[in-house]
Amino acid sequence: MDYYEMRSKLLVPDFVGQPVHIARDTARELGLSLANIDIDGPPVGALSWPGLYYITSQNPLAGEPANEGDWIFVTIAAYDSGDSAGVILNQR
Repeated sequence: MDYYEMRSKLLVPDFVGQPVHIARDTARELGLSLANIDIDGPPVGALSWPGLYYITSQNPLAGEPANEGDWIFVTIAAYDSGDSAGVILNQR
């Protein structure tokens, strides 16, 4: 049995709607990593700092199988704290 067969199997959590910093911590605890859906773009951490950003989409989707060490590709958007409705702006 090689390394790839020995990795822990899990189901991808639903990160959509979560703040990036919370989703990143959850992913790390599960052995997953968040990545920019634009693989040529900057990392998620660089896109979401400073400020409050939320995850607006993810691939693979919640509930799909994954292995420890896999990447979850996400898009993020800035949260406009000045709007009581919580409008998400500037999707990245």
